[in-house]
Amino acid sequence: VAGLGGVGSYAAEALARAGVGDLTLVDHDVVAGSNLNRQLVALESTLGVPKARVMAGRIRDINPGCRLNLIERFLEPDAVSELLSAGFHQVIDAIDSLSSKVELIATALGQGVPIVSSMGAGGRLDPTRVRVGDLMDTSVCPLARAVRGRLRRRGIGRGLTVVWSDEPPLAPLPPEETGRGRPRAVNGTVSYMPALFGLTLAGIVVQRILSQAGDTSRGNQSAPADGLVPLGSDRAPARDPEPDDRTGRVPRGGGCHPGPG
Repeated sequence: VAGLGGVGSYAAEALARAGVGDLTLVDHDVVAGSNLNRQLVALESTLGVPKARVMAGRIRDINPGCRLNLIERFLEPDAVSELLSAGFHQVIDAIDSLSSKVELIATALGQGVPIVSSMGAGGRLDPTRVRVGDLMDTSVCPLARAVRGRLRRRGIGRGLTVVWSDEPPLAPLPPEETGRGRPRAVNGTVSYMPALFGLTLAGIVVQRILSQAGDTSRGNQSAPADGLVPLGSDRAPARDPEPDDRTGRVPRGGGCHPGPG
């Protein structure tokens, strides 16, 4: 998961909760007060702490069996090829920096590494307008337009699945210093939109993993798919209560039992 902001933090945690057993988390930034409105890692108690470390702590609390690799540096375009040489099964792009984002996408596509990418969630309010599709079919989104243009100049067309919104974005606020690179316009972001993008990205990845493992049928539950580890596997499965032999009635609460979610 490249980028652990409003989108990437939700994607990473959703993967951990789904039982993904090996995650690499890439982010150079620390939690700031301006992140509190939308980022899963952002709490008063985590201000100033590197996002990758906060995310790692949450994942270890959720899924102790998940193997974590933290990369706490800015993903420069010239470092992308080395990063992807690790041989990832799936890549989630939740990067803000346009140059790094395009390089990650182009390199992954060129190396045949499955990747799914987030377009702009900022400045949107309508959750019903979040879409999944090919980058070349997007419209309205300024970030998607910029990414399309740069990829086309590199001879790259269709083939990239993205999460995007067809809602026209609100006008950004004036540019602010970000601590890295040129000042960027501030896109006001409501709490739930980045979360929706991130959860959707995670859902796409989990479905891909299951599809590759041939385990898309709910009836095939004998073994976890490659890359997924069962959570709480040391517990005996809960059972529905048996009817009373004398009355035939199910005890109070019968027919229901606590389960995941």
